Amino acid sequence: MQKRWNRTLFFVIVLGLAGVTAAQTTDGQRNFPRFNFNAGGAFGIGRGDTGAFVGNSFAGVAGAGWNFSRLFGVNAEYMYYDLSFRPTVARQQNLGTASGSLNAISLNGIIRPPYHFGPYGFYGIAGVGFYDRNTYSNTGSVAFALCQPSWRWWDIYCFQGKAPDGQSLGSYTKIAGGYNFGGGLTYSLNHFHHAKVYAEFRIHKPYFSDSDMGAWPITVGLRW
Repeated sequence: MQKRWNRTLFFVIVLGLAGVTAAQTTDGQRNFPRFNFNAGGAFGIGRGDTGAFVGNSFAGVAGAGWNFSRLFGVNAEYMYYDLSFRPTVARQQNLGTASGSLNAISLNGIIRPPYHFGPYGFYGIAGVGFYDRNTYSNTGSVAFALCQPSWRWWDIYCFQGKAPDGQSLGSYTKIAGGYNFGGGLTYSLNHFHHAKVYAEFRIHKPYFSDSDMGAWPITVGLRW
């Protein structure tokens, strides 16, 4: 818990510094774009239960935000992360036809060091947000069946290794808070309104009460 508070405090301090920088910058002095946008596709590396039940997957992100200065900015970002179960997990753990997804909305701070190597640059990003996990299975009732590890994503209660009567696998949604951090490299283009191609590594850590989940997306896309 203390570590989470420390991360939140760091994030607030970064935003405070960005606000001070913004207050010192007038419109006449501004030589950076006021808004920022990004969109990309990602290869997701599953960690914890995500790795055990899903393995590696794909994801997509899109975001938009405000630049306080050339160094600091914020953005709101949406991420879709596919949670299609491994065929062996679905078969061995009686999931039938199963699927899932993780949808995340985060508020992030962006730091861009003022160092460039020709068209190349780099940045750091970190933030907090909400994670919405959705799972589906057509198995139906699991009354008196032996409990399986993946069933916790459906909030199945187990007693002495079996699921009591009245429980079933169907559609289930759970929401949790979490954080993310990472960084990326950019390459400036001379067209598409001076867009930048970016490659980014990010760590997402949602805090679901029933599962130790993690996702490490490696994203390639465009930033403006």
